[in-house]
Amino acid sequence: MMKKFSVRKYFRTHTEVFKKINIDSIEHAIKIIKAHFKKKKKIFTCGNGGSAYNASHYVTDWNKMLSVKQNKKIKTFSLCDNIGIVTAFANDLSYEKIFSGQLASLMEKGDLLICISGSGNSRNIISAINFAKKKNCKTLSLVGFDGGEVKKISDYNVHVPSFDMQICEDIHLMIGHMIMKSLLEDTKS
Repeated sequence: MMKKFSVRKYFRTHTEVFKKINIDSIEHAIKIIKAHFKKKKKIFTCGNGGSAYNASHYVTDWNKMLSVKQNKKIKTFSLCDNIGIVTAFANDLSYEKIFSGQLASLMEKGDLLICISGSGNSRNIISAINFAKKKNCKTLSLVGFDGGEVKKISDYNVHVPSFDMQICEDIHLMIGHMIMKSLLEDTKS
């Protein structure tokens, strides 16, 4: 039987999960992203479902805010945003290749791949991470649940310890906003 939803419980659950998150892992993720930004490397994001929207949201915020507020350029790209290429890879090869297939033509040594996954077990995310590692690129994952395979194979990760997908997605989005604010602070003239 499902527990009855309430706004108070939803907020309380966030508070409980916040207490369990390793804050150092978020700060380390920010440092990794800043390092790639300073080296003018490409930063790719990807995810499925709500995490795909978070991947796009990251790119939107980081690009727009750095450009508008500081006249800076950041090379960020969401692998979720070109529906034509996503469906072409899914239809012609396999859904597992929708991200790694794009990386094959875009990624260069030293770039960064950021993967967002609630379960940490999405085959297309795992395929993208394995591809990035072969290209000598770093991988950063934002995961929920128990972290799954993605947590194990990523170079760095931020784990939201919750089995509630919406809580994970909420907090992953917040982390994207924290990264944006930190990038803006770091690039002030």
